[in-house]
Amino acid sequence: MVKTKAEPGDYVEVFLMKKNYKGFLLESPESSKGIVLIKLDTGYNIGFNKKDILEIKVLKKSLEKEEEIELKKDKEKPNIGMIITGGTIAARLNPRKGGVDWLTSPESLFKFYPELFEKVNVSKIEVPFMKASEDMDFKDWQKIARTAKELLNDVNIKGVIITHGTDFLHYTSAALSFFLRDLNKPVVLTYSQRSIDRASSDANLNLQCSALAAISDIAEVMLVGHATMNDDYCYAMPGAKVRKLHSSRRNAFKVVNGKPFAKIYPDRIEKISDYNSRKKGKVKIDIKFEEKVALVKIYPGQDPDVLDYYVRKKYKGLVLEMSGLGHVPTKRARKPWTSKLKEIQKKGIVVCAAAQTIYGRLDPLVYSNGREIMETGVIYLKDMLAETALVKLGYVLAKTTNKEEVKKFMLTNMAHELNDRLEE
Repeated sequence: MVKTKAEPGDYVEVFLMKKNYKGFLLESPESSKGIVLIKLDTGYNIGFNKKDILEIKVLKKSLEKEEEIELKKDKEKPNIGMIITGGTIAARLNPRKGGVDWLTSPESLFKFYPELFEKVNVSKIEVPFMKASEDMDFKDWQKIARTAKELLNDVNIKGVIITHGTDFLHYTSAALSFFLRDLNKPVVLTYSQRSIDRASSDANLNLQCSALAAISDIAEVMLVGHATMNDDYCYAMPGAKVRKLHSSRRNAFKVVNGKPFAKIYPDRIEKISDYNSRKKGKVKIDIKFEEKVALVKIYPGQDPDVLDYYVRKKYKGLVLEMSGLGHVPTKRARKPWTSKLKEIQKKGIVVCAAAQTIYGRLDPLVYSNGREIMETGVIYLKDMLAETALVKLGYVLAKTTNKEEVKKFMLTNMAHELNDRLEE
């Protein structure tokens, strides 16, 4: 390989025998000293053997110092608060190391999302933790709720935006939908499927629409994100009625068995369905949570003895993701589930049913096996999403373990999680 003055962080062009590549030069790990790494404009990393490289040409030198930005607040614009918990939307590429650095100040946000500040002043940023969403648990949901409460009860703040990783975002949005009581202002969770260094990133539109949602009249816990694959508008979706339905599309989140609250363009909001309006008063939090709850997916031929594990581990509640209208193996199965369901409920475990079909509603009265399961005492949760059901069961069991009271709470619509009239 020829000598080069390129340093990690520089934007370079790598010349090979048959093809050239452009990207940011990265630091190579100790274990790969014979490899040159660059981050392509697509966002992907690629490595080359040093002996195959003819030339590395520096196209743009890396800035040694971050450009300092003086951010002035506009008294004419409303103030909002932000809670940053991690996720792609709150990260920027550090070309020197190939990884990301977190955006944790208004100045760093402004550098990459200046359009956000055209509508609002980001007056406060709280960073309770930085985690991938799969690493969160109920204690993290509680911490976000406590942080949100403080911001919402600040008279100078019109609303709150929470940035979050996508994969388990709908668990957090469901939890906040139950934890935040007497909600007085908008709570907006948003995300990015693609990093801000990619031309196809969804981050900018999601934040612009989230800013409008945060200063709107919608006093709900909502998830705001792309409604289509295009950069045209977003949906504001109920936090307890939304689910991630695609691993990588920009419009990955959809409202299930319901409607969005609104369609949000960068310059306006169009109402779609009813919601609670902004009001005076203080928001309260109700964050007690029973962690001994589990979500169990039912499949053909499944041995019901798997439920003995939850008995031994002293679980308080289970949500079974049942097939169709709400069935588990009963007739002609090698091991029918009905007797096991009766047994574990007598031992104090509350068992609820949700649909693994995602769309539609459970109805145990259609077939005789459904009736048999219902007679064991299983609580059928109508059209509630399984993930929301898990979160709500933990929330309810922290209040009471009385079976009838649990059933009453689970079938009471607290945060748009139940819908008597299903929507496409």
